Amino acid sequence: MKLRQLIIGAIAASTAIVAFAQEVTVAGSTTVQKRVLEPGAAGLKTATGIDVKVQGSGTGKGMIALFEGKVPAAAASETLEEAVGSAQKAAKEAEKSISVPGNLQFHEITKDVIVVIVNKDNKISALTKEQLKDINAGKIKNWKEVGGNDLPIKVVTSHAGSATRAVFQKQVMDGVEYVADATEARTTREEIAEVSREPGGIGAVSEGFFAQNPSKAKTVKAPNISRPLALVTVGEAKPEIKKILDFFASAEGKKLIQ
Repeated sequence: MKLRQLIIGAIAASTAIVAFAQEVTVAGSTTVQKRVLEPGAAGLKTATGIDVKVQGSGTGKGMIALFEGKVPAAAASETLEEAVGSAQKAAKEAEKSISVPGNLQFHEITKDVIVVIVNKDNKISALTKEQLKDINAGKIKNWKEVGGNDLPIKVVTSHAGSATRAVFQKQVMDGVEYVADATEARTTREEIAEVSREPGGIGAVSEGFFAQNPSKAKTVKAPNISRPLALVTVGEAKPEIKKILDFFASAEGKKLIQ
């Protein structure tokens, strides 16, 4: 009888947590979404009662949603300055004007590494910074120019406003523009799939995300490319966002980051 009462009590407590869960929406980086917020969602809900929902629209669009007051926090996978730049770029592409708040706060959760990927049948195993820059800018057009097979190169990148694209373009390409016929993927998963389909494909994606998604692509040795993963708020983080940040800073939360 006592055991039965304990079980009933545990079920009731669990039901109460679900019933009183506070739903919080965060918009932005798909890398933060797939490496942090989604893997940690269940643990976060159990520990804090917060049910986090993620709109994986890319850092730039997430920042715009934050500026417009649509979400209490934006997920960013680059520095604050770069995230603002991504928002401005995304706004320009969408032909809309935005006002950047002067009191943005950047709350870093962890670090992420960007890796260069090619089709698994590509015999290339390493590329230098200069080679990557010239490939993505369209100066090098065939894999035979860097020791590969006689095969046209197909550059695949994420959409304008993507933090991964902005960081790669800044750290590896020194700010030069991508080749005009580069394929723009809407999501990281789509970019990996495109490189897997295209024998001459090359892209650059989150190492953590790539490791979670088996594909017909492989990584090649390249210069180290790293960036922060964070939440951005206007002014001090609201209590619900503070709970999310505190959870992922805890030993329990850190274990759930992929």
